[in-house]
Amino acid sequence: MRRYSALILLPLALVFTGCSQVEEAATDAANDAASDVASAAEGAVDDAASDLATAAVGEVVQRICEPLQDGTVSAQDQQFLSGLLSTAESAGVSNEITGPMEEIAQAGDQVPTESVQALKENCEAK
Repeated sequence: MRRYSALILLPLALVFTGCSQVEEAATDAANDAASDVASAAEGAVDDAASDLATAAVGEVVQRICEPLQDGTVSAQDQQFLSGLLSTAESAGVSNEITGPMEEIAQAGDQVPTESVQALKENCEAK
């Protein structure tokens, strides 16, 4: 009888061992899939945020460059650019643009021609 008990128990032990391995493999696969989905979602969010930031910088630069179409900066243009300076800096607009903007904003009545020309050239390059 013992011999038969051993023969019956051996296959049952193998079945239970196999089931736990199958369960572990299924759990690992589910965890890997969840990790892949989370990574893909994080990547998509990062890409969307980057695209949005790039679009925001592009919009701010476009607004900055509009008054420079004629190559001059009026008192009204100067005030407009001064108001956009902190927005441009916050948005991450390059120093090539914000540097001349700051010079124009701080110039008072005599807007430096070099700053206007530098800003215009950088706008044309964008």
